[in-house]
Amino acid sequence: MSIEKLVEIIKSSDNIVFFGGAGVSTESNIPDFRSSSGLFSQKLNKNFTPEQLVSHTFYSRYPEEFFKFYKDKLVYTEAKPNKAHLALAKLEELGKLNAVVTQNIDGLHQMAGSKNVLELHGSIHRNYCTKCNEFFDLNEMLNLDGTVPYCDKCGGIVKPDVVLYEEGLDNDIISKTVAAISSSDLLIIGGTSLVVYPAASFINYFKGSNIVLIR
Repeated sequence: MSIEKLVEIIKSSDNIVFFGGAGVSTESNIPDFRSSSGLFSQKLNKNFTPEQLVSHTFYSRYPEEFFKFYKDKLVYTEAKPNKAHLALAKLEELGKLNAVVTQNIDGLHQMAGSKNVLELHGSIHRNYCTKCNEFFDLNEMLNLDGTVPYCDKCGGIVKPDVVLYEEGLDNDIISKTVAAISSSDLLIIGGTSLVVYPAASFINYFKGSNIVLIR
C-alpha cells in the first residue's frame, strides 16, 4: 500500500485504533528484548533465554538475576518519543485516533502526548511494593539500594507493574482493548510480529472496513 493510499484511508476514518509492538520504539533506540542473546549466569552456571529471564518463575526464584536483566535490557531512561509516537498523538488530537493499544512498556506514547493508551503488558513507570503496595515511580525504584529494589517503608520487593511471562493480562485493559478494536473503523497494526499471545489475538475483534499492517 502506498503512503498516499494510507493517508486517504486515514482521512476517511473517524475511529482509528493503533495496535503496536516493539518495532514502534526501535527508532527511539529501544531494542526488542528478545533480540538479546539471553544471559549466562556464573552464579547459577546456566544459560537463560530472554523469555525465561522475564518469566514469573525466574523473578520468584532468582530476583537478583531478574532485576539485573530487567534494568539492563528493559529500562531505557534516556529514550524519547520518535516520529511514530508523535504522529499517533497528533491523530488523537485531531479526533481521528480513538486508542493506542501497545505491547510496549516504555511509556513513550504518553510522553508523546497520547491520552488513551492501553498498555497490555504494563509499564516500567509504575512499581509497587509486593507487601504494602507502596507506589514507586521509575526513578524512585531505580534509586533504591541494591540490585533487588526493596521498599524503604516495609522491606518488601518492589515489583515493576509489567506483565511477565506466565502472568495474566489485566482484565480491565482487556475489556477496554476489545471494546476499542471492535468499534473502530480502521485498525493500523505496526511494529509487531503478532506472535505474542494473548495480545495478538485481540485483532480478531476488529469488525471495521479497513485494516493496515505496517511492517
